[in-house]
Amino acid sequence: MAWRQLLMASCLSAAVLLTMLQEGTGASVGTQQMAGQEAQEDVEQKIFMQELDASNFLKKRGKRSPKSRDEASVENRQKLRADELQREYHEEQRNEFENFVEEQNDEQEERSREAIEQWRQWHYDGLYPSYLQNRHRI
Repeated sequence: MAWRQLLMASCLSAAVLLTMLQEGTGASVGTQQMAGQEAQEDVEQKIFMQELDASNFLKKRGKRSPKSRDEASVENRQKLRADELQREYHEEQRNEFENFVEEQNDEQEERSREAIEQWRQWHYDGLYPSYLQNRHRI
């Protein structure tokens, strides 16, 4: 009999606890919803401008209206600067490549000159002068 009373007391306390938790979450959700709405209104105020400001902004320049001289000159300067930077970059790349090719050619000439010199030293028997001095004059 004591275990039945213990079981009933635990079930009753669990039911009371669950109802209290449901009320607490409902209250917390309500405050979060209110805070969320206030935050959304603040965001809307930051995103959207006043009607007068918006109309003045749109009057300044429409989609098809011509650019002012200042805008055109600024864009032109930006394009010229970008072209100049690109030209400098390509010139630098070309110079680096030309230097690389020149170094490779110099190394190849050095290797071939050494090989030719070694071949001449190996095949020279000391009896005849080198080819240039041994040429027959006609």
